Amino acid sequence: MKSSDTTPLHRALYRILRPMARLLLRNGIPFAEFAELVRRAYVDAALEDFADNRKKPTDSRAAVMTGLTRKEVRKQREILAGEHEGTPGARHENRASRVVSGWVHDCAFQTGEGAPAELPFDGPLSFSELVKRYSGDMTPRAVLEELMRVGVVATEASGKLALRQRAYVPTGDSEEMLQIFGEDVSDLIATIDHNLVGSGADGQPLFQRTLVYDNIPPEVMGRWRRYAAQQSQAMLEQLDKWLGPHDRDIAGHGENKATGEAVRTGVGIFYFEDPVQPDVSGEQE
Repeated sequence: MKSSDTTPLHRALYRILRPMARLLLRNGIPFAEFAELVRRAYVDAALEDFADNRKKPTDSRAAVMTGLTRKEVRKQREILAGEHEGTPGARHENRASRVVSGWVHDCAFQTGEGAPAELPFDGPLSFSELVKRYSGDMTPRAVLEELMRVGVVATEASGKLALRQRAYVPTGDSEEMLQIFGEDVSDLIATIDHNLVGSGADGQPLFQRTLVYDNIPPEVMGRWRRYAAQQSQAMLEQLDKWLGPHDRDIAGHGENKATGEAVRTGVGIFYFEDPVQPDVSGEQE
């Protein structure tokens, strides 16, 4: 793709789509399937994000905005309606993450010093009770096996269960990891869009910062990866200590008793590295 033939937005989109194409190909998603999802997203955005509050959004208006035919708009709208009916008010938080968060913040599962307590598997204030509070209908054994698989929970010599890490991070192209991929990329793009269009009615930009250097010697990278991971984890845990106790599920011991419209919020950190590629003129990008 020649940069001289494209707008800045086109170049930005290509940088987003290039690693996404790699992920899609690795998971056997052909272009036609991806294109169908793009059509659906265009229709959803046209009908929801660009709707005139005084009028009901129409297929004709969505067709004009998206460049799709009215027939295609109607098809995608009907699919979207079916998806929304199947998941009314659905919450997409990973259930294993909710269990870990409850273990960290719910005083019923803490020591006298406020640290996550070692828990028996069954009985009052046990791991099974923790899962019941924060993971709905998931079986305690299934949640435990997953948390032990990724090293978040371990069995002590006493037979009790101990929390080894304050965060659940799935591995590979698992369903949970792909869910996180969708949420993280969506949140980042939404933040950038918010900042690009003037930060909304209140004029306040959302925090968006990146630290980048492009001439780091390779012998430094091992130490840098470890340091970046340690500092990032420490900062997220500090933010979690402040925000976690305000979560309705935790404040209400999993019963979500508070009233009023909920807000989804958070802070994301990610690490990256790649070789610096020379451009066609021999200069580094």
